[in-house]
Amino acid sequence: MTDSPVRLHRLILLRHAHAQPATPGQLDLERALSPTGEAEADGAGRWLAEHAPLPARVVVSPAERARATAERVLAQTGYVDQRSDPRIYEASPGELLEVVADHAEAGVLMLVGHNPGFESLAALLSTGQSGDHRGMPPAGIAVLDFEDGAELEPGAARLTAFWSP
Repeated sequence: MTDSPVRLHRLILLRHAHAQPATPGQLDLERALSPTGEAEADGAGRWLAEHAPLPARVVVSPAERARATAERVLAQTGYVDQRSDPRIYEASPGELLEVVADHAEAGVLMLVGHNPGFESLAALLSTGQSGDHRGMPPAGIAVLDFEDGAELEPGAARLTAFWSP
């Protein structure tokens, strides 16, 4: 967490879509989207394209399923500054807050990654309690808005939209 004002106005959390099960010897990071996941990611892209403002920057987990989800979404919303950050994979809410703080100057930021970190971060930012979450299905989207001058801390955001396939 930070004690400086957030320049972030909107944080969009996009959980990766459904992935193929791991094959013998395959690393979890290498799992690709399933056909269901591809359709879910396309649906998430359509939903995001209709709900401005769109992100100025997208920060993605290095997992193949997260990268593929982001690619399918950005194909529909338009390509923006996209970066990979290994801290998103298997991250706690605190680790995710560090990623958000590092990219807050983007104004509107989207993270693409994993649960349980994403649903816990959404709960932490909107209610102040990381355990106060409702769940976040594959390809689920949580949109969190910050007031001007808000600090990046528990309870500082409003959950203004939630979408699931």
